[in-house]
Amino acid sequence: MALSIHSDEHFMKQALNEAQVAFEEGEIPIGAVVVCEQKIIAKDHNRVERLNDATAHAEMLAITAAQNHLASKYLNECTLYVTLEPCSMCAGGLFWTQIGKVVVGALDKERGFSKYSSDILHPKTDLKLGVMANDCEVLIKDFFKKLRGN
Repeated sequence: MALSIHSDEHFMKQALNEAQVAFEEGEIPIGAVVVCEQKIIAKDHNRVERLNDATAHAEMLAITAAQNHLASKYLNECTLYVTLEPCSMCAGGLFWTQIGKVVVGALDKERGFSKYSSDILHPKTDLKLGVMANDCEVLIKDFFKKLRGN
């Protein structure tokens, strides 16, 4: 079945493509895209190792690029698609952007923001969980299996 070009699954697939790039670069495979008016305006993947920067998470890099693209600190008309539930740092960044919607692939039971509070996101931000969750989980599990030599 073909995906609609404007579906959550279509845009999550683009985030998964970014996660695959991270995987190939030896980074934890998390990808993010920011969509505004049904167009991708920013995309990135984890670059923590490459940049030697603990804050270089896919979400943070993508929202910075989106803000630059729009010349605005606010992303209230945008949607972030991310393959793994954001950590509390990234959720805090999303709060300050007032992003309109966050679509999450896999949940992160160990480090995801919902472990601490679902109120970390801005009150006007819509949240959708579990889009293509299995695909997102498999990529991360495969990464850690490879890392551990299993």
